[in-house]
Amino acid sequence: MVATLEERLQQIRDNPKLQSQQQTHLVLSAVEDTLRDQKADLTPTAYFSALLALLSQYISTKSIVNKEVATAVVYLLDLFTPHVPQSLLRAKFAQILSKLAVVLTQSEAEAPILRPSIGCLESLLIVQDSQGWALPQSQISPRRAVAGLLNIASDHRPKVRLRAQEALTRVLKNPPPSPSLDHPAADMCAETALRVLKEGVVASKKQKKSHSHKDAQAHAPSLIHTLQLIKIIAKASGGWPSRKIDALCELLLDISRSSNEFLTKESFAVFEVIFEGMADEVSSAKLPSLLDSLESLQPSETDTQLMPPWVAVLSRGYDVSAQVLPEDTFQKLPAVFEKVAHFLGSMSYPVRTSAADCLISFLVNCIPISAIVEPSIYDEKLLEKLAKAGIQLLSVKYQSAWEDVFRVIAAMLEAFHWRSETLLVDAVKTVAELRSNPGFNGKEQADAVISKAIGSMGPQRVLEILPLNLATRTSEPGRVWLLPLMRDSIGNTNLAHFRSELVPLSEKLYTKILEHGEAEKTVEIKIYETIVQQIWSTLPGYCDFPLDLVDAFDQPFAEQISNVLYQQVELRTDLCRALQILIDSNTDRLAMLEDESLALLRVSKADAEKNLEHMKGFASNILAILFNVYTETLPQYRGPIIQCINSYLSITSENDLIETFGRVVTMLEGSLSETNGQAKGKSNGEPANSRMPPLNQTLMDLVIAMAGHLPRASLAQLFSVAMVILQKNDSFLQKKAYKMIPRLAESEVGRQALQERSAELQDLLLKTSENVATHARRDRLRSISQLIDHLPATDLHFIPAILPEVVLCTKESNTKAREAAYDLLISMGEKMSEGGTIVQSKVPHLPEGAPTVTASLDEYFTMVSAGLAGSTPLSISATILAVSRILFHFQDKLADNTVGEIIETMDIFLESQNREIVRSVLGFVKVCAARLPPKLLEPRLASLIPHLLKWNQEHKARFQSKIRHILERMIRRIGLPAVEKATPESDRKFITSIRKEVARRKKKRTTDANASDSDDAAPRRAKHKLDGAVDEALYGSDDDAASSASDSSDDEILGKTRKRRAPEDKFIVEADDEPLDLLDKRALAHISSTRPLKARGAPKKHKATVNADGKLVFAADASAQADSEMADADAGAPADGGVDAYVAALKGGNAARRGQKGRIKFSNKPGREAGDEDEEMEEASLGKEVQAARKQKNGKDVSSSKGGSPGKGMAMGKKLVKGGAMKAQKAQRRGLGVEKTRGGRVTKASSSRVGRG
Repeated sequence: MVATLEERLQQIRDNPKLQSQQQTHLVLSAVEDTLRDQKADLTPTAYFSALLALLSQYISTKSIVNKEVATAVVYLLDLFTPHVPQSLLRAKFAQILSKLAVVLTQSEAEAPILRPSIGCLESLLIVQDSQGWALPQSQISPRRAVAGLLNIASDHRPKVRLRAQEALTRVLKNPPPSPSLDHPAADMCAETALRVLKEGVVASKKQKKSHSHKDAQAHAPSLIHTLQLIKIIAKASGGWPSRKIDALCELLLDISRSSNEFLTKESFAVFEVIFEGMADEVSSAKLPSLLDSLESLQPSETDTQLMPPWVAVLSRGYDVSAQVLPEDTFQKLPAVFEKVAHFLGSMSYPVRTSAADCLISFLVNCIPISAIVEPSIYDEKLLEKLAKAGIQLLSVKYQSAWEDVFRVIAAMLEAFHWRSETLLVDAVKTVAELRSNPGFNGKEQADAVISKAIGSMGPQRVLEILPLNLATRTSEPGRVWLLPLMRDSIGNTNLAHFRSELVPLSEKLYTKILEHGEAEKTVEIKIYETIVQQIWSTLPGYCDFPLDLVDAFDQPFAEQISNVLYQQVELRTDLCRALQILIDSNTDRLAMLEDESLALLRVSKADAEKNLEHMKGFASNILAILFNVYTETLPQYRGPIIQCINSYLSITSENDLIETFGRVVTMLEGSLSETNGQAKGKSNGEPANSRMPPLNQTLMDLVIAMAGHLPRASLAQLFSVAMVILQKNDSFLQKKAYKMIPRLAESEVGRQALQERSAELQDLLLKTSENVATHARRDRLRSISQLIDHLPATDLHFIPAILPEVVLCTKESNTKAREAAYDLLISMGEKMSEGGTIVQSKVPHLPEGAPTVTASLDEYFTMVSAGLAGSTPLSISATILAVSRILFHFQDKLADNTVGEIIETMDIFLESQNREIVRSVLGFVKVCAARLPPKLLEPRLASLIPHLLKWNQEHKARFQSKIRHILERMIRRIGLPAVEKATPESDRKFITSIRKEVARRKKKRTTDANASDSDDAAPRRAKHKLDGAVDEALYGSDDDAASSASDSSDDEILGKTRKRRAPEDKFIVEADDEPLDLLDKRALAHISSTRPLKARGAPKKHKATVNADGKLVFAADASAQADSEMADADAGAPADGGVDAYVAALKGGNAARRGQKGRIKFSNKPGREAGDEDEEMEEASLGKEVQAARKQKNGKDVSSSKGGSPGKGMAMGKKLVKGGAMKAQKAQRRGLGVEKTRGGRVTKASSSRVGRG
């Protein structure tokens, strides 16, 4: 938001001590005092005149008299100049320019005075008329001022340069009234910028010739600044002047070949700005000359540096031209297409790629829709020329660029749409022949081209060119590979082709499958089954915007589809998708806004209405078939069927809906009167996923699907069914019955019914509150939520009646049920805040004489708080959670005294001995610390903090991390002094530790922010998969894992959605000789959550171990070394996860291990890692070795010493493990000329004597 003049002046007056505004404040005060003494009005004109007089005093014709005062005067002059009459500015132009020129031309002028000087100059130039701009540059004229701005616009100081560029932009965008399109100074700006750019390019080339890379790069910044200036001029003047386009393009193309990527980027940005400026009708007249200039500047074909940028610029130019002049651009397209296509024969890969991208851009952007939908004779000839040029690309001449050629052909097929069925037949044939060649490596690219052909030409035309050759005797090869391409590419074509060609083929193949009978399937039969499935998988594409739906979809075809639905279970998904797309595509077409591009669909809104009207005649029969198929399908495969049912319910007539619904309800009542739903096949011992659910549950699914489409006449029957089912003890039926109310709320008729029958539904929900199954709790809460949304203002007594149940649901074990309870509490609060009356005599648990109260948010808060007087810890804890959620959401709307009372009450509950209650109170305190203003919280810290810290001193410290987090929040919001003041003296150390921890984290964040990229790339410590599991439990930091199953988290209380944990990595454990058979029932046993270890090879051969005298040393146990190798190999294996407890037991830190002499050892030390014991044994051995070396030096035998203590030796060895190990070993060695000692030397590998001296 731009501040007004008075606001900016007030800022100067209000900040006299600000260093940058001190002198400005003094000058402004002096000017205002002078004007008041003269009894003049404080108008912008008066300020301007006074400041102009000061300007003459402090800036002479040659220098600045007082720099600080002059800066303040020019700054204020810049403020007032835009608000002065234009005639006055024109009259004073010469006087002001002569003073400002002294500032603008001084090389030592600083930015604080330069920027306001530029601003004054900008205001003066904008108001100049044509006569002023006609004056030559040699005089004191606007042109001379613009020349000064151009010089400053390339200044090395960014802020000064930016201000000058902004001034030039505004000046060029505000030309004086004249018939010319360009500003009078545009040519001069273009000439100057072009001259500076040319000089910079010449200087840069000279430096390059001197082979000095450093000197060559020295001109890059000035070139970039000049390019930015050119960009500003081009953007402000609506493109570059026509007479200067050739020279500019030549220079830009020359710069774009530079090795400096910033220069190349800026040169392309200039082209982009020039083209953008020509995208309007006013400046579009310059576009043809610019394109001609670009084409004339075509570089050499062998210039691999300049050719790609030239092609890219040409592509962008024709893109803009196609937007402004589509017909003229299309006429030029064949010639320029052939010119660029010639570069595909280049030996340079960048040139070929750029040429292909340019051709694709031509085809996508430069072919108008009218040339496809309603082409004239001339348009057809242009399309033929383009097609001919595209087919020529498939010749041998361009074989080195076949990948790029395939991309161009695919784009051409897509751009021509159905016109390609006559123009590009030869191209499709050639690509298919190449694909059929066994030695051809580009089958994937060829498939992409053929896929585009199927989508553009249509499958009928492609199959005429490339027949499938299936189930027929022919010498040509079969093309079954076309079916997957057809499945993914077909759309907006004739449905009759599927009936006439593919359905008979499917019947032939399916007959062969039936003839095979129940015998074991051969490979040929499996192939037939796959082909049949692929054939029917193409049907959804045929049903997407079909061109002949009314004629192709008749009664025989509908019967054929129904037979396939019944007989071939594996095809039901594709058939249901096809039937659904038939309805949804036409419905979507009716909802689309009319646009020129929609003509390419060839299905108008009138056609879509006819199609839907035609399908209405089949809707009831199709629904009956789908209902039957739904009852015969396993639950995990019913999704596509129910979606298809919803689509046909949307177009079914009202009478058919009533009749169909009546039949379904009759069947449901019959199934309910029978036995309580035993699942089919349960007695046969079938697994649960292959067992059919009871019929009543299936029928309930159909009732729920129909509920959103039912007319008003059937709603009474729907409600009666819901009442009957809700009173039953079947949890599955209850769950489905509660889904009816949200389903009804999706339609307008259903919402009206919910309002009309609100009283009946309230009674029903209250009566069934004691009979709710656990699985149905979440759906019941959602139903209550919908009822609350449509609750009349006179029936608000339902809220206190249902409130206790909702509050208790905040302690549900199901996460979604808890979230639904919290959302419902907020919905109730919003409903109560809208106003109304609460007839408390209608509330079941209140006396009949209870008074009627007015609904409000405070009243609702009071009702919820009444649960704090509950008799069980569960109800009190649930009430505290509910109060916390309401306080978090409605904190700004609640009265301060209400919030204060509830805080005092919660403070009392902190003294409770029940951890469940205290846990909830801590969540409440966390909400208070996060949301309440400090003025409400600070007076209660004296009692609140001591009670919090009492639980911090608990023996098991269950709530320590949560209390720490709460105190951190309080310190952040209220301040450390207030928190320390309320903290008892005995707990001040805890507050000090919190303060230090916060400081450490802040310092670490600062250090990480300043770290280098190499530090960022360093591998981070892998987070244990159980990290955060406690955080996701109650309150996010409670260590009591036993309570996490029944409590909600802080995120739920605060209304946040919990993020799902990323799936864990799984690994397949397979043998070396054969891969894992995934079809085997025992395959699951080979899935592990830990990375499998590599198989151990043959034992490695080790060199013989010798002592210092060169004598062999034998290990006490040959298996010790092997065991240590196995332990080392397994040390890096992770052992995290429940499945790997067995691995942890074998390889963990407390597992059994072999020690010295092969003895089995166990360790129960806490926190012991896998390699700790080996390290201790090595230290012990090394300690004995050091002890032996020292006593040997004193002439004593280790084995015969009686005064030596093993403990000392061990301790000494531990001290010398790191620093003195090598010294100990050196002390043990016998030097040359030293006599051998007797007594048996102790070696590292064994304590036994291996030889005598």
